[in-house]
Amino acid sequence: MLDIKVLASGSKGNCYTVNDGRSTLAIECGLPFKQIQQLMGFRTSELSGLVLSHEHLDHAKSANDIAKAGIDIYASAGTFEALGLTGHRLHVVRALEQFTLGTWAVLPFDTVHDAKEPLGFLLASQTGEKLLYLTDTAYCRYRFEGLTHLMVECNYAKDLIQSNVESGAVPAEMKSRIVRSHFSLENVKGFLRANDLSQVQEIHLIHCSDANSDAERFKREIQELTGKPVCIAG
Repeated sequence: MLDIKVLASGSKGNCYTVNDGRSTLAIECGLPFKQIQQLMGFRTSELSGLVLSHEHLDHAKSANDIAKAGIDIYASAGTFEALGLTGHRLHVVRALEQFTLGTWAVLPFDTVHDAKEPLGFLLASQTGEKLLYLTDTAYCRYRFEGLTHLMVECNYAKDLIQSNVESGAVPAEMKSRIVRSHFSLENVKGFLRANDLSQVQEIHLIHCSDANSDAERFKREIQELTGKPVCIAG
């Protein structure tokens, strides 16, 4: 039974932990390290490692402090280069090349974002659970088999962001950037339709926009589409 904890999700910071009963991994570190320590009950030393999707600070704010604390970080070469990080705690991973982290098998894959070399991750436990982590991407060109848990960005809905542009709440150029680099409600639905969800136990919608999302609507529409329990991270 996987234990997924949302420490923070959204443009102000992203950080999650996942535990398969044997190993705990962190995903993203977009909060100050002291805050992560507090939210984890000062048990960061128990982490087998941290996987990092890309260099934007709402995901990577405390990467340097994480490494200084003796926690191994796994990310693309482009991500480390963009952050200006070096050191023996940093491990370069490549899209579609699986690696082992604690008791997890981790498969990175490329995503579509305005970052240097962004990645998503498929994490498989030794007991057969498969967790997909997919965020900060305009779309996903891969399909996945045997998923049991999903953590997927649902950043905005097209009608909501358009309404905000028309009212002046969101600048048109910001809309263009969001559409080019984030997963919409509509794309989430298309992605879910394209994948076999027969074994999925729960879906976590993450990285929802403060201005361009509607938590209750997103939860309702994804539950109606999939018939699966849906949690909104925030």
